[in-house]
Amino acid sequence: MSQFDHAKGEPASRRFAAQSNQPVSQSSRSWRASLASVLLGASVATTGAYIAWNPSSPLRQQAQAQLPPSSVSPAQNIPIRDPNFITSVVQNVGPAVVRIDASRTVTSQVPEAFRDPRLRQFFGDRIPMQMPSQRVQRGVGSGFIVSQDGRIITNAHVVAGSDTVDVVLKDGRRLEGRVVGADPVTDVAVVKVEANNLPTVRLSNSDEIQPGQWAIAIGNPLGLDSTVTAGIISATGRSSSAVGVPDKRIDFIQTDAAINPGNSGGPLLNERGEVIGVNTAIRADAQGIGFAIPINTVQRISDQLISTGSVEHAYLGVQMVTLTPEVRQDINSDPESNLNVTEEQGVLIVRVVPDSPAARAGLRAGDVVRSVNGQNIAQADELQNAVAQSQVGSNMQVQVRRGGQDVDLTVQPGALPAEGLEG
Repeated sequence: MSQFDHAKGEPASRRFAAQSNQPVSQSSRSWRASLASVLLGASVATTGAYIAWNPSSPLRQQAQAQLPPSSVSPAQNIPIRDPNFITSVVQNVGPAVVRIDASRTVTSQVPEAFRDPRLRQFFGDRIPMQMPSQRVQRGVGSGFIVSQDGRIITNAHVVAGSDTVDVVLKDGRRLEGRVVGADPVTDVAVVKVEANNLPTVRLSNSDEIQPGQWAIAIGNPLGLDSTVTAGIISATGRSSSAVGVPDKRIDFIQTDAAINPGNSGGPLLNERGEVIGVNTAIRADAQGIGFAIPINTVQRISDQLISTGSVEHAYLGVQMVTLTPEVRQDINSDPESNLNVTEEQGVLIVRVVPDSPAARAGLRAGDVVRSVNGQNIAQADELQNAVAQSQVGSNMQVQVRRGGQDVDLTVQPGALPAEGLEG
């Protein structure tokens, strides 16, 4: 994260979430709050460990004798890995990872109360009548080179509002950067420097990654250049609301590779040194948990930024919540909800933004979405993903339950309004 991003990892935007089809979070105590619990368990089988370790164990020999001829024991399936494979990854990829120094000028005003001449009768020159009107904020982030002619991927919040962007290569060269485009909704940005024959990274397919695989992060945390951390993929498909950045539209990769301020925009790599994600967020209330944007999402957004300089995001204009029997009971017993829910499954529309695409199509608060374009919808995140993958102005066939009846509606997603997305 850059020093510009004071609220990263916090619920930074508390604006009306319906602008981004934001799901309303839930818990057993209140359907408006969110709670995640993880149960961890471990057991040790000492006898089994001895059998696996001791090749001369009679029990192991007996177990192997009972295997079919074509079977291979799990231990034989595990490849012998170079113990220094992370070193090899860093040597190959490190030259393509850059530091991004961004700065912006902030204008400050003298508080109006200080302008009252009566105060000078009591405090004299101790009250500044003229304060510095401008100051420069500086931030440090990371990025990685994707083309030999100088295209660089980073986070949008690293370069947001910047007047100047300097790119520092590992070999010490400092190049002037130009922001090609930045998308605050997905936190992806593209920076261009004028150079040739630059080292580049290789990209992987982030749809194929699985929890438990290696994860290697390279970046410039806290201004400490070329820092390497390693861990595993802890989880995939973490929603933006679960991560604590509800104004974003990303299903994050979760990793326990250490990520700190300044890592933002740097690559998350697999064991082959291929980029699987862009490090972007940490949770302020947790330790050992970091999040990255999947590289497939980054590629899709960066291609649009390079082509047009901006990205259009589809939206409906609703607030919604995943229905469960407990959520239904909480909503029906909440005097402020003004809803009477009879369905137990689906996605409940809690509120519809006036004059939004959803409102124009006839969606109402209390409707329960059951399917979109023939695909069943059971979770609020599924509906948000369906909208995010649609095109602005296209037709979406939405089936809802209303008053015990199925109602079919055609909704044309609109372009997500730009206001309220930054912050």
